[in-house]
Amino acid sequence: MSNTPKVAVIMGSDSDFPVVKKCILMLKKFGIEADTRVISAHRTPEMAASYAKEAEQNGVDLIIAAAGKAAHLGGVLAAFTTLPVIGIPMKSSTMDGLDSLLSMVQMPKGIPVATVAIDGADNAGILAAQILSLKYDFLKPLLAQFKAEMQAEVEAKDKALQAEVAAL
Repeated sequence: MSNTPKVAVIMGSDSDFPVVKKCILMLKKFGIEADTRVISAHRTPEMAASYAKEAEQNGVDLIIAAAGKAAHLGGVLAAFTTLPVIGIPMKSSTMDGLDSLLSMVQMPKGIPVATVAIDGADNAGILAAQILSLKYDFLKPLLAQFKAEMQAEVEAKDKALQAEVAAL
């Protein structure tokens, strides 16, 4: 077992990268390696199947799949592996990403894809870190620190707001 967790971050199109980049940055924040690829469920289905089948033997602990419109990438990858798969539904021009979201959350029994919000790349990275913390203990204090930093940020904003309101 490697001491460094590794997540596959697969996007259906390179146009997804500006959103997916947030996920990669979040993974790096937690010290998680990101094997980032463009693989299409529809245009390169054999590549998707092959990648998923070989992911675990290639050291991948978890797969994140970002896709828009029909958004079958997460489901296709999940069909060929027992690794956890997290889906990021991408906002599309057709239905603002609702089509992508529904494609991911309506998976058939036996092929789950954990799904975050539309364009929810940050949460995909955080959820991956939380899942991997079950195997990699070093992630637990990093996640606790992350949550404490979020709390301090909100408390500072509240204090600033209270001062502004008091000055009215």
